[in-house]
Amino acid sequence: MADETTTLETVREAAGGRFERMRLFLSEVRNELKRVSWPSRKEVYATTFVVILVSLFFGLYLWLLDLGLDRLVRWIFGRFGAA
Repeated sequence: MADETTTLETVREAAGGRFERMRLFLSEVRNELKRVSWPSRKEVYATTFVVILVSLFFGLYLWLLDLGLDRLVRWIFGRFGAA
């Protein structure tokens, strides 16, 4: 049977107190953020422009599709006597 000496409490004790763990966590976060490759301002503007254009295109496309399907359903209901 495995020795169950590693519990949550022993891990917390090994890591130090609450403030020590918080300091360690924030230090690791800062180190990870230094490794991030941040986009340039030009890249952000370009991708934002693409997202806006694609959103407008698909919004218009879905609106026209909805309009066409609505007219088709109304025609079918009118043709076969419903409502």
